[in-house]
Amino acid sequence: MQRRTLLGGAAGAAALTVLSARPAAAAGPAPVLTPSASPNAGLNNLFNTYGNSGVGWTGADSTYSTSLPGGKRLWIYSDTFLGPVNPDLSRPMDVPFLRNSMIVQNGRKLTTIHGGTAAEPTTLLAPDDPTRWWWVGAGITLGGVLYQTVVEFGRTGDGPWDFAWMGNHLARMSVGRLNRVIDIRPLPSSIEVTWASWLQPIGNYLYIYGVEDLGASKYLHVARAAGRNPLGRWQYWTGSGWSTSEADSARVLEGVSNEYSVTPWRGQWLLVTQDTTELFSTKIVGYLGGSPTGPFTGKTLLYNTPETGLLGSYGNPNVFTYNPHVHPELSTDRKLVVSYNVNSFNGQDLYDDVTIYRGRFVDVNLA
Repeated sequence: MQRRTLLGGAAGAAALTVLSARPAAAAGPAPVLTPSASPNAGLNNLFNTYGNSGVGWTGADSTYSTSLPGGKRLWIYSDTFLGPVNPDLSRPMDVPFLRNSMIVQNGRKLTTIHGGTAAEPTTLLAPDDPTRWWWVGAGITLGGVLYQTVVEFGRTGDGPWDFAWMGNHLARMSVGRLNRVIDIRPLPSSIEVTWASWLQPIGNYLYIYGVEDLGASKYLHVARAAGRNPLGRWQYWTGSGWSTSEADSARVLEGVSNEYSVTPWRGQWLLVTQDTTELFSTKIVGYLGGSPTGPFTGKTLLYNTPETGLLGSYGNPNVFTYNPHVHPELSTDRKLVVSYNVNSFNGQDLYDDVTIYRGRFVDVNLA
């Protein structure tokens, strides 16, 4: 299963909360998306200031979030650079590079969470096999425990793109000791679907959204677990009903990104994704569905990312954007807070300019 890479690495998905437990019953005509969008200066400045300081996290992708007790927020990342940062905002070639990390936000204070020690930091979540690695997937907090999906990848050759999906897993961590793993368990992996794009509690179920990544084509899949527990019994959407066989999982929609979101919105379900029907698209788009399994229709442009390509804000043909999703705990039915990631096909760019490889935040206003 191919995914985009940073020096041979990729972004997964991570923790989230919900706008509401279930959408209100629709009254009258179904709403349509009429968006306008602009950068979220507060979040962009917060992470740029922290990243430029070089005291911990200096850049990463995935950019998922979830609420923690005490008004705190957890930000979860895949491939991560740590500090220091040079005065010209380049990074030394020997800075630590981790496959995943987290940040705890307490007000305006950000604290990086990783494995190892401050002097010798290591990847937070890693398999025993040193030839493989884990990118984080979606996560959810239940009873003081973070249930964190992780996706395993491994090398298939010596080239930077020679890697493949190996399976899905679930790590459990106490929200008070996020740098220690309680246990890791296997998740369904009999078909090539990465069950990590998004998690959404709905009624008595936890809906689990995945991606079947065929390179040029990416398909949305839906499963659900009873009791809102990812370790509960899974069922898979077949296109007309639910099956306990993963092999029956249906392709719901083509053209999604590896990371996306499906959240309740005004009596419907809002899918936010990069438009992967276009090569290296700058378009973040939204679809609406009448149920959490779709069908999702009415593709609408929400935002054009300005960083991509030679004509983009970096003036660099190697820079691209990918994997947007909503942050429900920061959003309302009138304003969505959406993040997306920025990267470069030339790994040296990420050392020359630390500001490239970071999530960007935009406010999408919906009339």
